[in-house]
Amino acid sequence: MKIWLSAFADEASAEFGEQLRVLREERIPYIELRGVDGKNISELTLPEAEGYAKAAAQAGVLVWALGSPLGKIGVQDDFRPHLEQAERLFRLASVFGTDKVRVFSFYTETPETDEAEVFGRMRALTALAARFGVTLYHENEKGIYGSTAARCAKLLAAVPGLKSVFDPANYVQCGEVVPSALRLLGADTGYYHIKDALYADGEVVPAGSGDGCLRQVIGGIARDTVLTLEPHLAVFEGYSHLERTAQKQKFGYRTSREAFAAAAAALRGLLQESGFEEGEGVWKK
Repeated sequence: MKIWLSAFADEASAEFGEQLRVLREERIPYIELRGVDGKNISELTLPEAEGYAKAAAQAGVLVWALGSPLGKIGVQDDFRPHLEQAERLFRLASVFGTDKVRVFSFYTETPETDEAEVFGRMRALTALAARFGVTLYHENEKGIYGSTAARCAKLLAAVPGLKSVFDPANYVQCGEVVPSALRLLGADTGYYHIKDALYADGEVVPAGSGDGCLRQVIGGIARDTVLTLEPHLAVFEGYSHLERTAQKQKFGYRTSREAFAAAAAALRGLLQESGFEEGEGVWKK
């Protein structure tokens, strides 16, 4: 069995060249593109995307997926501009050499009432993606329809062609039981976001240090897949001037690069614990 590593490298640096350098240093061959040089991936023009794709290729970094903001609007917000944004993103996916786009399922305070509208919008996005040879991967997230495992399962059943990306920390922050979510969604999980959190206060912590059952998640993987590192760890400005006792977070880092390195080290440790051995760009068991 093989596992490849990817990352939201914009959490190490906003500057794209630095993102590529960090990925090489951390031995992560893939990137999930979200922010580049201060722009969201959805804001790029075609020539800009071509330039970034060339830079990634020259650095030996492959684009695993586009970490798009699709589905991060209110369920009653105007959908037409969102479809136009989606078409631009699906065209960009081809430029970057990927057929995967991460999406969400719309903000709603009344998910059961808004269910039909959510399903209709997600079917429209998925159908449009299919025209461009793109598969959508829905991420569970706070505040959206798919914040719980049960609703994620209903969504996947209602929208043919839609797949799932599993984020343990987001389930923890929504009060979900991660092993139960795994049992419910495992068959439709295309890949995983590696992020951990605490039930007590929702704080994001290094993988394996929280309540996201990351050891169980990684240890239970039974087929080739990709793990996308998404650190979300606290970075303290003026860190050196703070007393340790004054810090509210259990984990804090001086720089984004330091936080990213800690997250990557934690993930590598979990892979080793689960019996995986690091090879040339891939972990094998």
